[in-house]
Amino acid sequence: MTPHSPPSAAPAPARTPAPGAAPRTGGAARFGGLDGLRAVAVILVMIYHLFPPAFAGGFIGVDVFFVISGFLITSLLLRERAATGRISLLGFWQRRARRLLPAVIVMIAVSATAAWLIGGDVLVGIGRQALGALTFTYNWVSIGAGSSYFSADTPELFRNLWSLGIEEQFYLLWPLLFLLLMLVRARWVRIAAVVLAALASAAWMAALVGDGGDPTRAYFGTDAHAFGLLGGVALAFVWQAIPATPPAWMLRPAVRVAVTATGGLAIAALLALAQVPATTTTATFPGALAAASLLSLVVIVAGIWPGAPFGGVLDTPPLRFIGERSYGLYLWHWPLVVLLTVWTTGLSPAVRVPIWVGVATLVLTFAAAEVSYRLIETPIRTLGFRGSFRRWGHRIVESAATRWATLGAAAVFVLLIVGAGSAVVSAPAQTSAQDVVQAGIDALAEAETETDAGPGPTTDPEAGAEAAPSPAPSTPSAPMIDLAPIAPPRIVPGDEITAIGDSVMLAAAPALMQHYPGIQIDAAVSRSMWAGPGIVQALADAGQLRPFVIVALGTNGAIDPGPLAEVRAIAGPDRQVILVNAFAPRSWIEGVNSDLDAFAAQHPHTRVADWSAAIGAQPQLLAGDQIHPGSGGGEVYAQTVGAQLVLAEAERVEEASRPREGAYILERELTFARPQ
Repeated sequence: MTPHSPPSAAPAPARTPAPGAAPRTGGAARFGGLDGLRAVAVILVMIYHLFPPAFAGGFIGVDVFFVISGFLITSLLLRERAATGRISLLGFWQRRARRLLPAVIVMIAVSATAAWLIGGDVLVGIGRQALGALTFTYNWVSIGAGSSYFSADTPELFRNLWSLGIEEQFYLLWPLLFLLLMLVRARWVRIAAVVLAALASAAWMAALVGDGGDPTRAYFGTDAHAFGLLGGVALAFVWQAIPATPPAWMLRPAVRVAVTATGGLAIAALLALAQVPATTTTATFPGALAAASLLSLVVIVAGIWPGAPFGGVLDTPPLRFIGERSYGLYLWHWPLVVLLTVWTTGLSPAVRVPIWVGVATLVLTFAAAEVSYRLIETPIRTLGFRGSFRRWGHRIVESAATRWATLGAAAVFVLLIVGAGSAVVSAPAQTSAQDVVQAGIDALAEAETETDAGPGPTTDPEAGAEAAPSPAPSTPSAPMIDLAPIAPPRIVPGDEITAIGDSVMLAAAPALMQHYPGIQIDAAVSRSMWAGPGIVQALADAGQLRPFVIVALGTNGAIDPGPLAEVRAIAGPDRQVILVNAFAPRSWIEGVNSDLDAFAAQHPHTRVADWSAAIGAQPQLLAGDQIHPGSGGGEVYAQTVGAQLVLAEAERVEEASRPREGAYILERELTFARPQ
């Protein structure tokens, strides 16, 4: 899984009220506990990405951010309307642009330039990603491109910006809807409308995921993932109803203690929920996400409760420091871990992040976030774009030192923009893994076309029958004791082989066809062993299942003994079955290979081709995902399978000889027993 974007922080305060105090009038007072809650959210997300499998459900941090955003933005709009009687839409959008855009632009320029220097798979789709990031539509651009949030193969550099897109779309649309909703005089109607909209969003996510739907569409979609934002909106409307001077019952010591305890329990529950791994079912989408949103609402209430100490406790200096920089921490941690992991291991961080890479990324992330906070975010948020440009102009004429520092920074930024442009221009169309798989698909299509267009079998004009194919090379045979000659083991020809596999076999298809002309290959991307019985049965029913059956379906998930047994039973006792084990940086591969070995040991005429050991000794022959073989890896694949085909044929010949040997011995004994 991949990263999420935090909401923008509240404006810098003119003063800080007592812990837990809820601002009621104009000004820029802080809400107690929000910085601490931001810190908790960004810590969950960073640990989830940098140190897997710790906090296996840490992705819920994004929903914590969504709730904070909905509450904070709506509270600011309500405060502005109460203070001025109106809402300045242009001013609101300008503040959001100042808050979000500068840091994003710098991060994209630095990361894209670094990706250009590294090269390879990390550049794939970088132009589309940058466009989505700069226009805050990354979520919809990814959906349109068919990208999967749950794909571990493609190291998307800016994947974390999908949720920033959802937030910015909320910032764009919500003020307009807010003005319409404020035309309704009854507060309870507004609250009910927002709550119903949140429930509808969660129900829509459940509908998209239910019955095997696509979790990525549900997770990335603004429509399906708006319930956290809307939950925060509803809380802001509810909290507005509390008078500036809270009722006495809210300030009672017992109530404040209970509120503080409830807030602590809600934080503990969030941490516990972050330990639960994601599923691709409604239990997670929207189950876990909705639970995280509700717990976040409880924490916010406890933090802003009048007189309760919980907000001050949550805003301890370390957490407040992290919370204030949560935006930069979130922006930088994912691109940095992608770049470092790809650079050092060649893999996507969704596959594996070495511990030292996680630590290095954490250090670099805090450094980058601090620089961004002090030199980019705070000055532009305070002075605005024009004020910042004027300040930079003044620095050029202030002194020689400031002049060269400012011009040097400008020159570096220009170089970064050039580097980012070079990354977009030089980006490959698809990953190295996609290249080798596509080469296999093309090779199969070409072979099928040649077969369809070929002249057909040749005919011997004198015999009036099809000419026999050229004999395959034979291997030396051991002496046979039968009086009648028995055919020695052969090199199995391709027209006796059926191969059924996944995308790894697709990538190896050109080598298989070169080694075994006429081989029948049925392979597809993302296929698992569960598809095996149906494919084998269909070929058997059509009379197309050949004497040697190769099955390679272990890459995409754990193997159940049931489908394996079905494949073996359908193949029947007269066919040799060769199971190709798997090699991939996936948690289930070791179990898959053990299960295949155990199954082959218990079933006759079944062998295992040890692709894992063969390619594990030379992983440089794999594509960038460390799963699919390149041309050299395809040769290893074909040779590994070929070795087992030779042994399977030898076993077949040996078994075929046994009845003949037994018949010869019986005949000899009967001869000796006859009267002389």
